[in-house]
Amino acid sequence: MTTTLKYQQNLATKLVNGILSIKPLANFAKTQARKMIIKRAEKIGIPWRQQVKELSKHNWDREWKVVNNPNLGYPKYYLTSFHAYEKGNMSWQAATEVEVASLAVHAGIWPEEGIGGDARLRQSFLDILKAEISTPKDVLDLGCSVGLNTFPLQKLFPEAQFTGVDLSPYFLAVALYRSQQQNLDINWVHAAAEATGLPDDSFDLISIFLVCHELPQFATRKIFREARRLLRSNGTIAIMDMNPKSEVYTTMDPHIFTLLKSTEPYLDEYFTLDIERELVDAGFEPPKIICNTHRHRTIIAIVV
Repeated sequence: MTTTLKYQQNLATKLVNGILSIKPLANFAKTQARKMIIKRAEKIGIPWRQQVKELSKHNWDREWKVVNNPNLGYPKYYLTSFHAYEKGNMSWQAATEVEVASLAVHAGIWPEEGIGGDARLRQSFLDILKAEISTPKDVLDLGCSVGLNTFPLQKLFPEAQFTGVDLSPYFLAVALYRSQQQNLDINWVHAAAEATGLPDDSFDLISIFLVCHELPQFATRKIFREARRLLRSNGTIAIMDMNPKSEVYTTMDPHIFTLLKSTEPYLDEYFTLDIERELVDAGFEPPKIICNTHRHRTIIAIVV
C-alpha cells in the first residue's frame, strides 16, 4: 500500500510540475486557487472583503517607518510568487489578507469547526509546547508574518520576552499595528530568518510555524544553523508544519494538488527534506515528532 501511494504521488508531481512550467497555465491555476479560497471564506462567514477593505484604509506610514530596514537585502528565493500573489509576501495585498486567508485555509482541517479551525490548529501547537518544554524567558518567532503565531505564544508564556522576525516589512507593519491594538510588547525585527543579526545565545525557545514548506532546502538548513546559534544551552526549536507523510497529500485529488502547488513554489523541496537529519546536522538532538492534526506535525528538538 505504501509503495502504491508513493508512486501515485510521484506521478502526480511530475504531471503538476509539467502543467505549472507553462506560465499561462500556472497563472490560471493561481487565479483559480485564489478564487477558491475567497469563496470558501465567505461561504463560512469570514468577512474577507470587508476586513481587507478596513485594513487597506489604514495609513501604514508610521508602522512602516518603525519596522522597515531599508538596507536589508532580500534572498532571491523570497522574491517570487507565493500564495497566488505575483509579488509574494512583498505587498500590502498579501499583508492585509493573511488573517482572513488563514481562517479560510484552516477551516478545512476539521469541517465541523469551520471558522474555528485556525484557532484549533494553533492551540494544538501550544498544547504540545506546554507539555514538552519548560517555561522560556526569551522566545523568538521566526517567520512571524503578521503575528498570528506570536500572539498566542505570548498568551501561553506571558512572562517571557518576545521577538518576531520576518522578511516582509508589509507583514511586520501589520504585526506592529495588531500588537499595539492589544498593548503587547513585542520586538519586531525586519531580517532574514537565516541571518537575523541577533546576538548568540539569546533565546530559550525558537518557534517556526508554517514556514518550512515555503523554503528551498538550502534556506531551511541555514535557518536551522542560525537557530542553533541563537539558542541557549538546552534551548528548544519547535517547528509546526505540513506533514509530508500524511495521506491527505499522498492521495490528494490532482486538480486540488495542482492548485496547491501553484501557490507553494518550494513544496517539492519541503516534501523531500529529511528534516530530522538536518536538525541533527545543525547541532540538535534527534527530534521528537508529534502529529497535532491529520495533516500537520510538530517537531521538537533540543540543543545538543
